Amino acid sequence: MMVLLRHLLGDVLRRLRQRQGRTLREVSADARVSLGYLSEVERGQKEASSELLSSICGALGVPLSQVLREVSDQLALAELQEAALLGDAVTNDPVPAQDLGIEPVPDRVPQVADMAGV
Repeated sequence: MMVLLRHLLGDVLRRLRQRQGRTLREVSADARVSLGYLSEVERGQKEASSELLSSICGALGVPLSQVLREVSDQLALAELQEAALLGDAVTNDPVPAQDLGIEPVPDRVPQVADMAGV
């Protein structure tokens, strides 16, 4: 079973909207996206462009980075579950990020005050 990114993204967007007690109609109006299209994005039936995601996140008052982080966390869980179902066919020894020439991600994003030396 392959997990589709658009399904995870739709689930995260729907949860955020529902946590705010907002309707599809309210968010679609604020994001200037058609109600039907937003509904399809939430149900994982449409791939959302970066511009559309930015508009939806703006309407929800949530940074795009937070949405993508939640999607990433959900994807990681889905991959672990899939690996467990496949009898751990995926290696347990991932290649360290620095061996791939990738900088490690910090545990937290520095606050603006931290960056200003305050």
